[in-house]
Amino acid sequence: MTHSVAVPIIAATAPVYAHPGDAGADLVAAEAVRLEPGQRALIATGVRIALPDGYAAFVVPRSGLAARHGITVVNAPGTVDAGYRGEIKVTLLNTDSREAYDVAVGDRIAQLIVMPVVQARFEAVDVLPDSVRGEGGFGSTGYTQGKSE
Repeated sequence: MTHSVAVPIIAATAPVYAHPGDAGADLVAAEAVRLEPGQRALIATGVRIALPDGYAAFVVPRSGLAARHGITVVNAPGTVDAGYRGEIKVTLLNTDSREAYDVAVGDRIAQLIVMPVVQARFEAVDVLPDSVRGEGGFGSTGYTQGKSE
């Protein structure tokens, strides 16, 4: 069962879900940009939205662009807060060390995921409660060649 929320939008090309049930709606470029190897650029989408309170949108990379061309979103996920009314722009990075990548107007460059969020109420304490994981951080669950645990 898919839930939906009304999101007012101003856009020449509104984000579109490629398939029923998809989490991310495709954002398209509103300008043409050439990304040289290792270069990043802030790309306009022409999309402005008004998220309801209690929601945020997250700009994430498109897996096909990453896999085929090494194109990713630098600050993924980029957070769009409910109070923001400006244009959503996407900072793309060409991670390919040899090939430039041309972004044309109308190219799908990222996905937008709209999600409900809660605001934390941070409460100062002297000691945190114990947990099974404890203070184990990066790599604390181990690593085996060929599979991660």
